[in-house]
Amino acid sequence: MTVPAFEEYEPPADCACAGCVQQRRALARAHAVPVRAGGHPAAHGARRALVLATAAGVALGGGGAGAATAAGGLVPGGPSRADDPGPSTPQGGQGPLYGRPTAGPSGSPSTPELRKTTRADIINRAKRWVTAKVPYSQSKFWSDGYRQDCSGYVSMAWNLPGNEWTGSLADYGVRIDKKDLQPGDILLFHNPDDPSAGSHVTIFGGWTDFTRTYYTAYEQSKPYTRKQATPLAYWSNSSSYVAYRYKGLVSGSAKGAAKGPAKGGAKGGAAKGTAAAKTAARTAFPGVRAFGPGAANRHITELGRMLVERGGKRFYREGPGPLWSAADRKATEAFQRAQGWRDAEADGLPGPHTWRHLVNGTGRNIPRAVTAGPPAAVSVPHYPGKGYFRPGQSNPHIEKLGRQLVKRGFGKHYTSGPDKRWTEADRRNVEAFQRAQGWRGGAADGYPGPETWRRLFS
Repeated sequence: MTVPAFEEYEPPADCACAGCVQQRRALARAHAVPVRAGGHPAAHGARRALVLATAAGVALGGGGAGAATAAGGLVPGGPSRADDPGPSTPQGGQGPLYGRPTAGPSGSPSTPELRKTTRADIINRAKRWVTAKVPYSQSKFWSDGYRQDCSGYVSMAWNLPGNEWTGSLADYGVRIDKKDLQPGDILLFHNPDDPSAGSHVTIFGGWTDFTRTYYTAYEQSKPYTRKQATPLAYWSNSSSYVAYRYKGLVSGSAKGAAKGPAKGGAKGGAAKGTAAAKTAARTAFPGVRAFGPGAANRHITELGRMLVERGGKRFYREGPGPLWSAADRKATEAFQRAQGWRDAEADGLPGPHTWRHLVNGTGRNIPRAVTAGPPAAVSVPHYPGKGYFRPGQSNPHIEKLGRQLVKRGFGKHYTSGPDKRWTEADRRNVEAFQRAQGWRGGAADGYPGPETWRRLFS
């Protein structure tokens, strides 16, 4: 495509077309504004200076927000320069939602605007970008108006009124201990001396297992938005990350919920009405995305209650609750196996058929635990031996191992596959799983032994 040429045209700061970008960069490289004999009017000189400031801001990746600051103005909805000048690096700065009118006059409010939201809403918004595979960019904006970098992603998930950066997100949160993290909280690292040197933020989606050494992270990173198992707090600069909880967080209870039968009504009729309302609420399957690691919503609570009613109480030490847990997976798997399903049909994640049986009270109940051993033991495939998992090996056990690693959230190092051939990607993914169990040294060498195999498939 031919890049359009611009003559005597001052490109707008928010235009992302190739021509405007090229022209802004050319203006930024200019060392001085030419002055003709007799000089230009003062207003024209000021206008040219603003154009150069705009170009410089965009060339550095800060967009229109950086230009406004350089020219002596304030970003609508952003901080005053005396409080926080914003990043002087390629990281995107504070600013209003792109393409949306700003509410009220320019300038920073005395306190950040807090829009009420729930944990489930935060995670659901985060999943939208994961599904859309939004490309990473420090200067472009997605269709919802949020900048396509890590801080813009969190601004979107927290439903903030504008685009924030790593130096301002903490204003919208309350600092918490990492052990208290719950889905929807964030892990933030801001380097004030050089924000471009490692500053990053992720959304906490839930622990991957009981060791709490790995968690499901939602993050905006190159090449596009992703969700994956991540060591606490991150792959690098881990000790510098701080956990925050959104100040506007509210419980997920629905508005206008019925508070019970009217006084004076027949008890029998009230009981039937309540039962009918519960059945109606349970009828619709919410979709597979409502369940699994990192999910947090009322449907998980309802699933757990139905599983307890069908014989799954022994899997829950506490709850059921709205956060997906290993107890939910094991109880669901036990119910699926009670129906005679195996392999992918009994993966512990409820599908439409599982949900229909639970809602309608059909199918077989979960059998009582037998004294011969834990029920989950029969579901673990036979361990073939360590010799099958070595460089140069090729067999079905390697592919089975790889698929289970992906299923458990430890497939980060696969660029293709997994398949029957043993690769370095298999070893590194196994090592990540072993470290998630709290193992170190030779116990986390990346080669699966009997205990690694049992834990991975149980």
